[in-house]
Amino acid sequence: MNTPPPSLFAANLAEHLHLFQQLGALDAVVARAGTLIADALRADGKLLSCGNGGSAADSQHIASELTGRFINERKPLAAISLTTDSSALTCIGNDYSFDAVFARQLRALGRPGDALLAISTSGNSVNVVQAARAARDAGIRVVGLLGRDGGQLKALSDVAIVVPSPVTARIQEAHILIIHTLCGLIEQQLGLA
Repeated sequence: MNTPPPSLFAANLAEHLHLFQQLGALDAVVARAGTLIADALRADGKLLSCGNGGSAADSQHIASELTGRFINERKPLAAISLTTDSSALTCIGNDYSFDAVFARQLRALGRPGDALLAISTSGNSVNVVQAARAARDAGIRVVGLLGRDGGQLKALSDVAIVVPSPVTARIQEAHILIIHTLCGLIEQQLGLA
């Protein structure tokens, strides 16, 4: 008697669980990232974030959790996703290039003491890499939320959180857990939890 292959859901769940069992190794680096962002907010800076596709959604997600609320009622925290202004994205993309859509906004909106959350499952998204370079030039510290081997962004990050998987969907699932953890850490460190 042949055993039927696992369903797609069962296979995805097994892959997810295998990856998540490895994420404990990221505890200290996630804590450092939370401290870096909380320090920027404590000093009246802001969090800027960017990414493409699902990472753009994650960029918007963390900004909304901070400007709205995560769990408990608290004051709003300064966070801007560079993925949300369609006029800026299309203007910069048209007049310069898609590679410049985040870096140009960062140069306009960022200030020394701010933090950038650069999200890329490959670590090599050109427009996110350019944003990280612009951030470093402007005195803005960079947290990389990455996957695979961290790509180019790993070296450009003050704190690089690298999810050790080659599978984009599993990396994104880990990224959302990390984003929620960062929100909680930020609130704790600012005395808002």
